[in-house]
Amino acid sequence: MAAFKYHALTTQGKARSGVIEADSPRQARAFLRERGLLPTEVNVTGTEKQQQSRGWRLERSLSGRDVALITRQLATLLESGMPLEEALFAITRQTNSHRVKTTVLSVRARILEGQSLASALADYPRSFNDLYRAMVAAGEESGHLAEVLIRLADHGERLQRIHSKVQVALIYPVLLTLVAVGVIVLLMTYVVPKVVEQFEHAEQTLPLLTRQLIFVSDALQHYGLHALGVLAVLVVLARWWLRDPGRRKAWHRLQLRLPLVRTFVLGQQSLQFSRTLAILVGSGLDLLQSLRVSTGPMTNLHLRQAVVNATTLVREGCSLSRALEQSGPFPPLLIYMIANGERSGELEKMLDKAAESQEAEFETRVAWILGLFEPALILVMGAIVLCIVLAILLPILELNNLTSF
Repeated sequence: MAAFKYHALTTQGKARSGVIEADSPRQARAFLRERGLLPTEVNVTGTEKQQQSRGWRLERSLSGRDVALITRQLATLLESGMPLEEALFAITRQTNSHRVKTTVLSVRARILEGQSLASALADYPRSFNDLYRAMVAAGEESGHLAEVLIRLADHGERLQRIHSKVQVALIYPVLLTLVAVGVIVLLMTYVVPKVVEQFEHAEQTLPLLTRQLIFVSDALQHYGLHALGVLAVLVVLARWWLRDPGRRKAWHRLQLRLPLVRTFVLGQQSLQFSRTLAILVGSGLDLLQSLRVSTGPMTNLHLRQAVVNATTLVREGCSLSRALEQSGPFPPLLIYMIANGERSGELEKMLDKAAESQEAEFETRVAWILGLFEPALILVMGAIVLCIVLAILLPILELNNLTSF
């Protein structure tokens, strides 16, 4: 049985589309006619891999929120004793999202063909990453799939909470920045030229600050759009330049040398690594496989390579704490907690504690950085506006002084 996308018409002539399960396109059309629909197009759903290999435009992958919700629902249904294929079908009945329904029905169709859940999910790598599939495979092998899915759901929901906190915290600074830039551009391109016109007939040398203001105002009026175009081109070139793995790795290494950026990047990447490794170790995967999979969510190539190097040292007999200490600039607290977990035989517990500590520290640092940015932006904007006001007032005061004599 496979999943088919369809477009059909009702008896009233209204268009309908969706996904239906059937053994063949002919059977799918028969099912649609039984529902009172006139099928106009019926196609088997393509996986992300098939679409990519055929050069088709990829549909959007499932969001992290959708994946976390699917995982939580599936874990709950499996824990209640429902068979996997029935649980997947029940999820499709609960959702109104076309993407979710299409993906879950396609996965269910492959399971009915005899594939495992992990291999069925492998057809959708953009929605279900290496970490997700490795944990599902471990859960299927150990017979504790529901428990593993609960861990995955907790992990996904925790990531969504962190992302939501960061996004909410960024709303005010971003809006403040846009308003500040808009006000300054409006002053320089509209207000300042109107005021400067009054000084054109004055037979005196304008103050230096006023001349500089006029120069900047003229530049914005005549070359502002050109500057935006150049900026856009530079952004595109930078993205193209960073597509090379070697250059991107060098850029990521540089990030770890910048004081403020290092704190943010290292905290976020270490948190991701420790949380992922704790989940993998707790799901029954061996340490070497857990280390290999844990590099997937890491976006900094320099730190990812450090974990790869540490994996090589562990394979050669080195302890994990010493391997990480020798391979990369990981936080000392993480190294200490791992070493303590290795000595006590509670590595998973210590990794969880390290992740919780780093998560609290990361949120505190984000709040501190954003709290520092807001008054700094207000001060900078105030200084710019003050310079504009002074540049306008200085020639006016000089004119008043001349007329008083």
